[in-house]
Amino acid sequence: MKATSPVGALLLCRAEPEIVRPVAHLLRERMLLVPAGDDWSALVPEGRPWQDTAAGAGGGADGDGDGAEPVDRVVAGWAAALAVGSAWPVLALWWDGDRAGCLLASGFRRPVGYVWLADGTPAGEEEAVRTLAERLGLDPVLDVQALEELIRPDPDADARTRLRGLLAVLTRIGLFLPEGLDPDTPGDRLYAAADECPGAEPIVRPGPREAVRTGLDAVGNSRLGPWTRGPRARALAGAQLAVGLPLTLWGIRRRGGGWVLAGLLLLVHGALGLVVVRDGREGSGEGEGEAGAGRGRDRARRAGG
Repeated sequence: MKATSPVGALLLCRAEPEIVRPVAHLLRERMLLVPAGDDWSALVPEGRPWQDTAAGAGGGADGDGDGAEPVDRVVAGWAAALAVGSAWPVLALWWDGDRAGCLLASGFRRPVGYVWLADGTPAGEEEAVRTLAERLGLDPVLDVQALEELIRPDPDADARTRLRGLLAVLTRIGLFLPEGLDPDTPGDRLYAAADECPGAEPIVRPGPREAVRTGLDAVGNSRLGPWTRGPRARALAGAQLAVGLPLTLWGIRRRGGGWVLAGLLLLVHGALGLVVVRDGREGSGEGEGEAGAGRGRDRARRAGG
């Protein structure tokens, strides 16, 4: 992999597009959503946060002249934001002129990832691939052995070859990327290649009302859905707010746009959770009041009859 190789990234979600769509809208980034096999979807970002840096386009997104964020930091935040509260994991693949790697985010668990240098030299923890296999539901023997081959020295395998090997292992659990969506496609052509894939659809920024509705749908369809009702719902919402605020502040200090987004999503989920709890209690109270009045009228009729 040459030092001038374009930067690229893919977000692989283990869920069908209709399930991924409402959560992806909350990222508020220009992306394309495409089917990627059996119960898999791929999100292909336009890539402006790192394309601006690669092109030397007059400073970073915040206008301070320091350049945009590195691709691995951006996709790590996006993956964490997508996986927060979801019932499905998100695997981010990324590459630039110096390195390539993967990162798996799953719920509130600590993300796990691995990095290779451009020439394919392993530069990560061996335990990471075992954790990745376990969280993705891969075979603990055969698939783990295949993954371990990717973290052993091999002078004939560069970083992108390692990523292609990882994708080959994931076909065993249903992942099949459309043609043109792989580390061999130059990063600046990934978005165009995704646009030509069957079933590709754009992810656009929702308006304020749509964002609230999308957030409610995302919470309801996630693993947190059953927690939005009952006595535990308020405690969960409070916990999300308590985690989201410091995470957002930490991301701002580190200038990590993705981590800021993850923190904001936690804050949104927590706030929406409190709204759902409040509305649910109000509805429950009204229903109980009507039911009680009905029982009172029935007793009165029986007494008078």
